[in-house]
Parts: sequence; structure tokens; C-alpha cells
Amino acid sequence: MPRRLAFFACLIAFVSAPLFSQPAVPPQNRYERVLAIVPMVGAGTKADPRRPLFIPADPRQLSSAGVISFTAELSDDGRFALVEIVARNRTAFAAMLADRRPDIRVFEKGKVTAADLEREFRRHKPSFSADKFARGR
Repeated sequence: MPRRLAFFACLIAFVSAPLFSQPAVPPQNRYERVLAIVPMVGAGTKADPRRPLFIPADPRQLSSAGVISFTAELSDDGRFALVEIVARNRTAFAAMLADRRPDIRVFEKGKVTAADLEREFRRHKPSFSADKFARGR
């Protein structure tokens, strides 16, 4: 009888464990994220490609900068990029957060409302949609 009871207790523990586990974090909420309006830089040559400021010219340099990935859309006039940068920790954004130039606008995800973000981004791209931008990958 004790053997059956032990088996039944183990079976209950094994079956009910998933019921008490935490749900997975949605991918769009993992890691540290910053949304920004930054100027486009680069001469447009192979050695110096046109890219958003704070994004390395060589994609292999992303991980050394602490950046995991980024998403960018060009503004309607082509002078600015609307970017979301994803990093494992906040220190990867130190240069961007410390930059006080007037043409750079930085928004930390979770500290700004979607409406405020869309209003700022639509100044540069009237057709901007935060839903498409966040889920467009």
C-alpha cells in the first residue's frame, strides 16, 4: 500500500507542476529596450554605410556593443531613423541616454505611453504605427 501511495503522490506532483508555473514572458517584453528618433549617419559607401546613429556599420559589432538586435524605419524625409534597440542590460544604452543633442529623442520602453511615443514618431513619419513596428519582425 505505501508503494501505491508514493506512486500516486509522485504522479499528482508531476501532473500538477505545470499548473503552478509562471507563464512565459512575451518576446516583446524581454531584455532592455529603448525606442529613439536618431539622425542617419554614414557616407553611403561600402566602408561607411548609411545607418542610424548608435548602430555600428558592421553587424558583427552589435554584440560587442551589448546590443542584441534593432529595428529601424526611415523617416519620410530620410534624415532620421525611428529605431528600437534591444540589449541584454541597460549599460549598452549609456551613450545614447547621455547624448543631449536636440535632434535625438530617446524613450525607454515602459516609461512612456504608446500614445506619446506614436505622437513623437508621427512627427517624422505620419504613417507610423507602434503595433506594426513592435510586431513587424
